[in-house]
Amino acid sequence: MYPLVQELAAEKIPVAVTCRVLGFSKQAFYKWRANPASQRDWTDAHLINAALDIQADDRAFG
Repeated sequence: MYPLVQELAAEKIPVAVTCRVLGFSKQAFYKWRANPASQRDWTDAHLINAALDIQADDRAFG
């Protein structure tokens, strides 16, 4: 939902209004914006990409 808030803010819709309608605080949005991907998300993404690469290399066993 936070990327949606960011897109709407680019279209001049106030962050406060969007957050209120979606049911979370402005502080939560700004905290996410400061660090959009946690270290765990980053690590998981790398592991998933590695698994997909292995499967693409050998479809018979993937």
